[in-house]
Amino acid sequence: MLLGDLDAVMVLEEELFAPDTWTRAMYRDELARPDTRHYVVAEDDGRIVGYAGLIAYDDEAHVATIGVAGTRQGEGIGALLLDALLAEADRRSPVVLLEVRADNEVAQGLYRRRGFTEIGRRRGYYQPSGTDAVVMRRERTGA
Repeated sequence: MLLGDLDAVMVLEEELFAPDTWTRAMYRDELARPDTRHYVVAEDDGRIVGYAGLIAYDDEAHVATIGVAGTRQGEGIGALLLDALLAEADRRSPVVLLEVRADNEVAQGLYRRRGFTEIGRRRGYYQPSGTDAVVMRRERTGA
């Protein structure tokens, strides 16, 4: 993901995550930290149809976000984005963590298929909606 991608990313962010959206400033801050951040986009005919981000340190990585345009969900784009993040995470960290909305069973299923297991819940995590988060963990492949 580049700064020039933010207009398209923000349209998707609003479509997918309102009212719990990240701001443009938050994405700019993330992109300014390439030493610990890894953001990617999925494009089709030059149009951004999905995006994802990873925060990675030596001891653990964290899937920060994954979003796929509503009209393109179910096509495997989210899985491709997640696989790109996990490849980077496996290079950097032994463990990957994430939070996923408790009401997003499709995403939870994808994460389980990629080796994540539920380790807890965070009540009221997503704001301002107050939706709970399921916390999931995955060990590095081969670790």
